Amino acid sequence: MMRNVLLVSLTAVVFVTAAAYGLLAASIPERAGQARLPGMRAAAEVRSDQLGVPYISAADREDAFRTLGYWHARDRLFQMELMRRKAAGRLAELFGAPAVSIDRKQRVYQFSRTARQIVADLPDAQRRGLSAYAEGVNAYLQQTGVLPPEFLALRFRPEPWQAADSILVILAMFQTLNGQEQDERMVSVMQRAMPADLVSFLTPDTDLYATVLVGGAAPRRASQSVPIAALVALPEAFVQFAQAGVDLENVVAGSNNWAVAGSKTADGRAIVANDMHLTLGVPNIWYRADLRYQDRQVYGVTLPGVPGVIVGANRHVAWGFTNVTADLLDLIALETDPEHPGAYRTPQGWRPFDSHNETIKVKGGSDIELTLQDTIWGPVSDQPLLGKPVAIKWTALERGGVDLGLIDLDAAQDVKHAMALINRAGGPPQNVVFADDEGHIGWTYMGRFPKRVGFDGLQVRAWADGTVSWQGFIPPEELPRLYDPPEGFIATANNRTLGSGYPYVIGHNWALSYRAYRIAELLGEDKVFTERDMLAIQLDSRSAALDFYRELGLRELQAVADLDRELREAQQALTVWDGYMRAESLGAAFVAEFRKQLAETVFARVVAAGQAYDPEFRYAWREMETPLRQLLSERPKGFLPTVYRDDWTRMIIAALRQTGQALRKQYPHREPSRLTWGETQRIDLQHPFSKTLPQLAEWLDMPSFDSGGCASVCVMVMGSGHGASERLALSPAHPDDALLQMPGGQSGHFLSAHYADQQAFWQDGRAVPLRGDTDGAVLQVLPD
Repeated sequence: MMRNVLLVSLTAVVFVTAAAYGLLAASIPERAGQARLPGMRAAAEVRSDQLGVPYISAADREDAFRTLGYWHARDRLFQMELMRRKAAGRLAELFGAPAVSIDRKQRVYQFSRTARQIVADLPDAQRRGLSAYAEGVNAYLQQTGVLPPEFLALRFRPEPWQAADSILVILAMFQTLNGQEQDERMVSVMQRAMPADLVSFLTPDTDLYATVLVGGAAPRRASQSVPIAALVALPEAFVQFAQAGVDLENVVAGSNNWAVAGSKTADGRAIVANDMHLTLGVPNIWYRADLRYQDRQVYGVTLPGVPGVIVGANRHVAWGFTNVTADLLDLIALETDPEHPGAYRTPQGWRPFDSHNETIKVKGGSDIELTLQDTIWGPVSDQPLLGKPVAIKWTALERGGVDLGLIDLDAAQDVKHAMALINRAGGPPQNVVFADDEGHIGWTYMGRFPKRVGFDGLQVRAWADGTVSWQGFIPPEELPRLYDPPEGFIATANNRTLGSGYPYVIGHNWALSYRAYRIAELLGEDKVFTERDMLAIQLDSRSAALDFYRELGLRELQAVADLDRELREAQQALTVWDGYMRAESLGAAFVAEFRKQLAETVFARVVAAGQAYDPEFRYAWREMETPLRQLLSERPKGFLPTVYRDDWTRMIIAALRQTGQALRKQYPHREPSRLTWGETQRIDLQHPFSKTLPQLAEWLDMPSFDSGGCASVCVMVMGSGHGASERLALSPAHPDDALLQMPGGQSGHFLSAHYADQQAFWQDGRAVPLRGDTDGAVLQVLPD
């Protein structure tokens, strides 16, 4: 009897499982056959290659965008849904109470309202492109019988796609790249807590590896001497309290890009190389595509939810991006007065706050009502600064700050033409490098940059008296440019590219310049370059920026008469390091952790001073390498925590001990000198579902692996959850030699053959052609 019951139960489970699998398999879209799309002017064709990359041939650009929208929705619909909802502050509708805090923050920015205004302001051609793309997405929504697995699991059907939703996706990317308030909050607290000369010393805009393109080499913020009196006057601090207060890496959403002129290649071809560093997950943020229409072709990587190619090439010009790391957001201290309740002071007098109500719908819970306030400058932040309310002035929210000008690169004929086009494009500001089919190269900016009057934007200011303001954006013709430099190459890596001779202040908190320095060092070699050489540079893990710390540790250990076991182990770890952050490198983890321990100790009193005014204060300046090395070299008296009694050698030896202890605690199976860098660099690419339901990881996530690379001090950027989201090497004169890697695959469906078929190439650093052979799958797209 029991055997029969078990048999019936097992049979039921098998049938349910088979039915569920069948339903999931049915949601994988076919890549061949026919589809009908409303609005198509003529028939189009989509051929797929072995990796599922679509090659779209259409009558015109709008039909190509319409078809791309259909294809994006087929492969990445849930990714698109998350992007528009996250930007708009509507995640709680899907995920319930855990997402409410995210939605609250997003509603402050009022992206939904901004996106609608942007669409209304766009030129007709761009607006038509957005509408065509939305029609393609909605055609898929209307025609599909079974939605992707995530929609089935959450039991909801997405709303129709709107043109404004594509703008929401762009705004989400803008926020990722350059929409954070922490720099200005940090410096404003520092200005309150310590003298101006110390703030300048701690927030330089240059370092030993500075690699500047235009405006001369001189920086704007560089302190030549240590302000000893100001340092000594800082409050005493216990080192252990600084642990969470020093962010040595302060990882920025950034990238490497460079262009090599025809003078440095065997046949005169110019090459663009680009690896964009973003959050790593499943699916990958980018989607490969090739669009052909009229007499034009544009190909490379696209962003699901947005029409057009983001990084890639047309038939004459190739381009690649890195984040400018510009200062595009100002916090404005609002002056209020009990005698003027509900109002704030402006140059025109007291003015009442504008306000409106919004509702956050919560799955499985009650709706949450919000009242949001606005000023003439922008929305009021939900987080006061130094006890005062602040408004947010941000280019992403300004009229004219965002558009789709990037799509006009499909018509670029050469580098100079491309630079003129991109200077007029809105969106997240980028360093753009170009190469054309005649062997020329160039660099310039994309995006809008505020034209500040009366201040530089580094710290919070009140704008009520009218002495400080924005006066529009820097005119496109005044953005910096570089064309065919004598070196034969141009490289950027989120570093400071401008000297003080450039008339406008673009940014302050640049990335450490070592990546750009190392790229330039490799490109300056006396050799001819190929696309495969570009990939090798993208995978370079030499970290000369850490040599200083190895030499410092070894030098101090030499002065110790009798090394105990801990210090012998430290000496061995420093000695065996090969100078690279390869997966197999020994000692690399020790050197990196030693640098971190030193920074936390040296800046403990800075953290204490800041946290006296703001408990959330963190010292997270990306150029802190400059003051850190200067302090470790000059060793001023009276600054170290008193436990070290002004003995810098004692402090450094203690940091070596603490480094070994920290590594042994985290990796008890290895002595620090036998610990490989890869063991500390375990890379996990996760699907959004597996982050809350780990039991799904086996099906949804990419397998974990040990990796080389590092967060900021080598060209190969790789870390936990952050790294190269693609690697591209492309000459527009020879597209068949182009290389591209990206994690995961084209499809977001875990049962698809194209869910993970590109992972191994990216993970192992293997060269794979950008353009593959079609696999015979052809979809005919017909007018409906």
